[in-house]
Amino acid sequence: MTRYRFLDTLRGFALVGILPVNVLDLAAVAPGAGGREALDLAVQSRFVPIFTLLFGVSLFLIADGARRRGTAAWPPLVWRMAGLGVIGVLHALVYPGEILREYAVAGLLVTPLVVWVPAWGNLAAGAALTAAAFGLGAGGVDALPGLMLIGAGAAGCGVHARLEGSPRAGLGLLGVGAVAAVPAVVAYLGAGGGDPRFSVEGTRAGLAMAVAYIGALALAWRWRPARAALRAVFEPLGRMSLTNYVTASVAATVIIAVAGLRGSDAVAPLLAVCALIVVVQSVWSRAWLSGLRYGPVEWLLRTITWRTVPELRRERPVAGEGRDTSGSRAPAWS
Repeated sequence: MTRYRFLDTLRGFALVGILPVNVLDLAAVAPGAGGREALDLAVQSRFVPIFTLLFGVSLFLIADGARRRGTAAWPPLVWRMAGLGVIGVLHALVYPGEILREYAVAGLLVTPLVVWVPAWGNLAAGAALTAAAFGLGAGGVDALPGLMLIGAGAAGCGVHARLEGSPRAGLGLLGVGAVAAVPAVVAYLGAGGGDPRFSVEGTRAGLAMAVAYIGALALAWRWRPARAALRAVFEPLGRMSLTNYVTASVAATVIIAVAGLRGSDAVAPLLAVCALIVVVQSVWSRAWLSGLRYGPVEWLLRTITWRTVPELRRERPVAGEGRDTSGSRAPAWS
């Protein structure tokens, strides 16, 4: 089965952005550590919204895949959320701040809408819930259901294919995100800055910048040399995003302990740890996928989702794997 390569690349890009946040948490870095302010401004709360939107896209694609198989759409989603929740509980033993458990709960909550409400209804409901989460609340976990529904509704309207095949969608997202980000960032800095996860001004700025980041990546995708570079680094990470998300926590915990980085008063050494993990995971993911269809945790979750044991070994090149396409289809974490 061919894939939406831009979605894989965007997922890998988001994964790389989430990694420094998790590593700083694992290292218990102080808020005033050197370089923390720049990381708070550019990274914190900027990539989780991207991942959440992509999670919503995957919900739609799984439901659509079930219908194409001639089966009910809701059972695979329920099974998938159950499996994801168990993986999240296990991952929390390494990284207490992990978010997979919340994703599983929010995914269950929105499953009826994803399955039985048309795409425009999911977009409307998602926009309303997101506006409430960021307008009346502080964003964060409260924003998960709304962003998931926006992702599912956008996929139902074919936005993911437009991002891959046309520059207009990317330009629109970049423009909207940039216009919204300027006053949001000013408000965040005016409120004293700090970790944006813990202030409504910070989460609002994070959402606006996340939209701008998606648009910028989509525009870069239209330039062939940039697309080749982005795919080389981020696509393997994105295709094994769940495996890489979980194993990065294990690797970072070990490295931090061995190198004595816990409680570090500088961010730079931890960013070096992140860079090392990204390089190793990108190379390892590409090598793994050269002969196998799914990452190990992806294969397990797919088994739970469809209640069948999918073929893991790749017998022959999959159609479309060697070329860019705008009509390919594959769910996130599939």
